[in-house]
Amino acid sequence: MKFKIVLPILCLCFSCGQEKKVEKEISEDKKVKLITLDPGHFHAALVHKKMYAEVDSTIYVFAPEGPEVKSFLSKIDSYNTREESPSKWEVNSELSNDYLEQMIAKKPGNVMIVAGKNSKKIDYILEAVKSGLNVYADKPLVISPSGLKKLKKAYEIAKENNVLIYDIMTERFEATTKLQKQLSKISNIFGDIVEGTVDEPAISKESVHHFFKYVSGQPLIRPSWFFDVNEEGEGIVDVTTHLVDLVQWEVFPNQVIDTNNVKMISAKRWPTIMSLPEFSKVTGLEAFPSFLDKDIIDGKLHVYCNGEMNYSINGKHAKVSVTWNYQAPEGTGDTHYSIMRGTKSNLEIKQGAAEDYKPTLYVKSKGNNFTEDELVTEVNKIYKSGSVEMVSDGVWKVNIPQKFKIGHEAHFGQVTENFLKYLKQGELPEWEQPNIIAKYYTTMEGYKMAKSNIE
Repeated sequence: MKFKIVLPILCLCFSCGQEKKVEKEISEDKKVKLITLDPGHFHAALVHKKMYAEVDSTIYVFAPEGPEVKSFLSKIDSYNTREESPSKWEVNSELSNDYLEQMIAKKPGNVMIVAGKNSKKIDYILEAVKSGLNVYADKPLVISPSGLKKLKKAYEIAKENNVLIYDIMTERFEATTKLQKQLSKISNIFGDIVEGTVDEPAISKESVHHFFKYVSGQPLIRPSWFFDVNEEGEGIVDVTTHLVDLVQWEVFPNQVIDTNNVKMISAKRWPTIMSLPEFSKVTGLEAFPSFLDKDIIDGKLHVYCNGEMNYSINGKHAKVSVTWNYQAPEGTGDTHYSIMRGTKSNLEIKQGAAEDYKPTLYVKSKGNNFTEDELVTEVNKIYKSGSVEMVSDGVWKVNIPQKFKIGHEAHFGQVTENFLKYLKQGELPEWEQPNIIAKYYTTMEGYKMAKSNIE
């Protein structure tokens, strides 16, 4: 599916002795039209925090009635009415119990956006590609081994119907992560990535998240099903999707990952325990719903949202882990830790108190392999006006200019622009689809091993 986009052009009118700017807008029938299905997660709204020249201003929403779609519509309204750079979305909503059937029957757009109950997501994707809709989906696309089988089938159907399936990988656009990836390709700074061991993997990715947080300046109210692992998925198959993606994307850029080269070594999962007052604060409910009875022990909710995997990929050892706490300490938020080990240096991202809880990259030399001036030169090729400062012998902190640190919410716009580029081309990069399969294969192998260790 290809969309011809005509960009603004500048015409020089020499006969009249002056420049004349002629704007040619994309015709309405050529614009991408977005359908939002069952927006149960706030990520569905963040896609619309900005507008896109090639996207029609009408959002078509198909969903069941309830607080989740109301929250989505409220966020869109807040974007439209904000003082700075308000958006101009128009919303066409059809709320009913047969929302999926209505979407398929009417199909008012060509791209389905879905961010909600992860248990339903793969079935939504299957129905969308069968009907000839492109899919732009929040992670994870699948939360069970049976879901992975459906995803493989969905890609087969998508290929037959000439449509795309793409998941929203925002963390690829985080400034320090991009810098870590780029510096790992500079041989005189990083060398080659080591093979690593279980105790010291070639690459590690660890993240800490929080149930209570603020989104777009407002306290986030989470739906009660978010705490049901049968609906949201366990932590080892949910947020770890981002981390597994980054391992593949950073260590093996533009390379197809064969699932035969992914070997799970160990995996574990554990719960975050939540009291009723804590649950009520983040959901607005006065009692635990009955579908969570299976997870309540001694009056407290046990949510298996934490997970860790040690595995090898193409012979390189990797570790990913995700932890969910209830609420971040004052002045902090979700955090990320990562290390890539090279033969000449380690590239380490920290986000603790010493970094004012802002992700910061450190370059730790393993000898006199490069000078500070050489490091500064390479940093400036990636982020102009970047700088470094030595914090100890052979260890430099990299300072990325603030203008490149746009924040998590803004990354949704960047991913969307990337997707629109692929949509215009009519295809994903050659490595993207097989690596999406490899990514979910990895999380499913970790999930199966973690479950088998206790059952």
